[in-house]
Amino acid sequence: MYDDNQDMVKVAENSLLLIDQAIRKVKDMVSTHHFENMAEEVYFFKKLKPQFISKFIYYSTILEIESQKPNAGNKALKKYYESEQEKLNNFYLEQAEFYSYYRREATYLDHKIFVRNSYDLKMKLSFGFYNFDTNFTTSHDHMIARFIATRQIDEFLKRQLENLGKNTNGKTLSPLVWSASKVGLIELVYALYQMRCFNGGNIELSEVIRFVEKSLNTDLGNFHKTIFEIRNRKQGPTKFLHLVSDHLTQHFLNTEGE
Repeated sequence: MYDDNQDMVKVAENSLLLIDQAIRKVKDMVSTHHFENMAEEVYFFKKLKPQFISKFIYYSTILEIESQKPNAGNKALKKYYESEQEKLNNFYLEQAEFYSYYRREATYLDHKIFVRNSYDLKMKLSFGFYNFDTNFTTSHDHMIARFIATRQIDEFLKRQLENLGKNTNGKTLSPLVWSASKVGLIELVYALYQMRCFNGGNIELSEVIRFVEKSLNTDLGNFHKTIFEIRNRKQGPTKFLHLVSDHLTQHFLNTEGE
């Protein structure tokens, strides 16, 4: 079990190690096991094995989602998680026929698709079906595991989106919003970074950018490319800094004597 405050990358990595060990043990036991009857074999491959494999699929997917999520504000994260939900929807559409069989708890094909060395060519098979270990695999037990995992992944994504909404509605985020140009913000942050204004210079630029994005609820995109463009622009690399300097100087002149 885990809570929303835990590092899901670490949780997923640790969980995968444990699940892998469990699956290997189950595989060793089942690969040479002779089931007493077909009903027993169907029950294992339709009900039991998918519980193990679904956990592996779930945590593998969570690891991928969380390790590749953008280091940006809530708007970018919301778009990212919604795109992951769309992938799940596409999977359900692709597997609509068998998903209906699964949801209806139908059994009329079980003797073909949940028994080893048996399959129905009229059913959609995995492209890697012939590479599977036939002693531990049937044609569709992996798909049942994917259905279980996909439901759990969808619940995870919903929680992530709900938490983003709570942060926004609860006003736990900074009330500040950057309203000037993003190029100007990158120029300013990069100038301060080069002056070693953050942690005495003992910090990566990407970490500074990530903090600024989250604090100001903005997405600075490919900031490396923007810095390259700033460095090579014709009107000079410090356009925004000059504007800030001129504006501040004029402000002091206008308020002199107040």
